[in-house]
Amino acid sequence: MDRSSLRSRPSVIGRRGAPMLAPENTIMSFNKALQQRVSGFHADVTISADGVAFLMRDRTLRRTTDVARDDPYWTVRFMSVKERGRAANQTVCSLVELLRLAAKTNRSVMLNLRRPPPQHPRHEYWISDALKALQRSGIQFDQVEEEKVSSEEFKGRGTRAVSLHYSQATPTEIRRFSGGNVSVNVYPVNEPWLYSLLWCSGVQSVSSDAPHILRKVPQPIWLMTPDEYCLIWIMADLISAAVIIAIFIFQRWRISGMRSYNPEQIMLSAVVRRPSRDVNIMKEKLIFSEINNGVSSTDELPLYTDHRYEEFTCDPVPR
Repeated sequence: MDRSSLRSRPSVIGRRGAPMLAPENTIMSFNKALQQRVSGFHADVTISADGVAFLMRDRTLRRTTDVARDDPYWTVRFMSVKERGRAANQTVCSLVELLRLAAKTNRSVMLNLRRPPPQHPRHEYWISDALKALQRSGIQFDQVEEEKVSSEEFKGRGTRAVSLHYSQATPTEIRRFSGGNVSVNVYPVNEPWLYSLLWCSGVQSVSSDAPHILRKVPQPIWLMTPDEYCLIWIMADLISAAVIIAIFIFQRWRISGMRSYNPEQIMLSAVVRRPSRDVNIMKEKLIFSEINNGVSSTDELPLYTDHRYEEFTCDPVPR
């Protein structure tokens, strides 16, 4: 695409903060994300048995609090001693704490609400519990869809944003939503090449576990105009055709220089072929055998004495 048609850089949203730099869904993780200049936070919300909304991705705390592992977050070796102490003292973050931090730093928040299981005491009140926390913070909120529907349906629902997994975010779908004035967020985006591809596709924001990596991507890592793209394909086709023609000419030249044999001749020639020394020895044996059998007279053959040939000439017969 042309640089003139390239849209502005997609904003980066810290997915569970910056989990590659600090324990996920903790205040420390969200502060680390702020240091990487994220535009907002993306978190998972669940409801406790007493109706408190808090941040948690898994059903249990085993994965993020398993102290039996040497490096539960895969980043301990990059932390200083002071940071390790802070990480050890982190507590489960409530939704109210996250909203207060977002309001203080003027950041947006994207929440995934998880309904408790049927046996949970707050199974029927989970939405009201989350809304209470939102109203207490004073932050305005909008609904974000996670399914692909038509722009008319989005308008009917009053939805202005959609969040899609990167495997579902095709360039065609992104352009369709953008044309309908629907903001598109894609998750999870942790690699520069994927971020560059979505940038060229026109997304407005991405949710990332690695905001510190995407921060180092000031422009798409690969960008070319349609003319450059066509030129590359034409050159590739011409080079491929030249290689094929060269191989064809070489094969014709190689085949034309070979003698034509049928399979029996090739086998016989391979069987009777002998080294030159063996051929000489066989000739000598044949000569001795003819002498011993008296096939030739001494007047017709040269004498062989002391490993030398002694020849004599006969006078021509007078006419």
